Amino acid sequence: MMKIGCHLSSSGGYLAMGQTARSIGANVFQFFTRNPRGGAAKALDKADVAAFAAFAAENGIGPILAHAPYTLNAAGSEARVLDFARSVMTDDLKRLEATPGALYNFHPGSHVGQGVETGIGLISDMLNRIVSSFGGDVSTTILLETMAGKGSEVGGRFEELREIIDRVDHPLGVCLDTCHVWDGGYDIAGDLDGVLGEFDRIIGIDRLKAVHINDSLNGRGARKDRHAKIGKGKIGIGAFRAIVNHPKLRDLPFYLETPCDLQGYKEEIALLKGLRR
Repeated sequence: MMKIGCHLSSSGGYLAMGQTARSIGANVFQFFTRNPRGGAAKALDKADVAAFAAFAAENGIGPILAHAPYTLNAAGSEARVLDFARSVMTDDLKRLEATPGALYNFHPGSHVGQGVETGIGLISDMLNRIVSSFGGDVSTTILLETMAGKGSEVGGRFEELREIIDRVDHPLGVCLDTCHVWDGGYDIAGDLDGVLGEFDRIIGIDRLKAVHINDSLNGRGARKDRHAKIGKGKIGIGAFRAIVNHPKLRDLPFYLETPCDLQGYKEEIALLKGLRR
């Protein structure tokens, strides 16, 4: 069965997200751990978590993907920015212990003029310190997201993600964002096999744990990160047919982050299911 869903609001809690997912034909979903532009997180409702766990088991929902807030920058140049990033991720991972099997995705960060190598060092150091604070026992799978390479973003090239992975004393996974890699210059429309082969050679296909499935408003290599609805952008519907059927991708969970309301997501989920062979 195809694992397909979208980004949902977490305002109503876990059970509400699960019920919404089922209502639109989804069996996975993504959510922000807290306000994507801020730092506050609602108190964890243990009864809601338990109700969701039962609902998810009954309806075959999962894995859920928690997304760190955009304000988390593990490669920042100011101590307060780095302290905030470490504090938020530590808290997120503690909260996710309540939902075993969850994935946790974050944008590696922006080096803000310090240079890619410095940024990679800061990101790796933060992850090592967080994992150490858990005694090395973090049950949630931490994912680095592939980025478009805009501005001073770290993670626009596979080599940068691999360098972070190599410096962290804990297994990390990767979430491949189709819009980001396209905007970053990888030709997933014309040479999907080649891109995945490069990913496997540099990072290792076994580390690929999730896919953000988004079209792009931009041409390949634009490095702008502008998501579009499936089949309405420059990547094109033919590429998505190949993506959802590729033997190295088809069994992974797919999460839509396209500019849609719930009805739009329901239609895109049906569209992508219809592309499966």
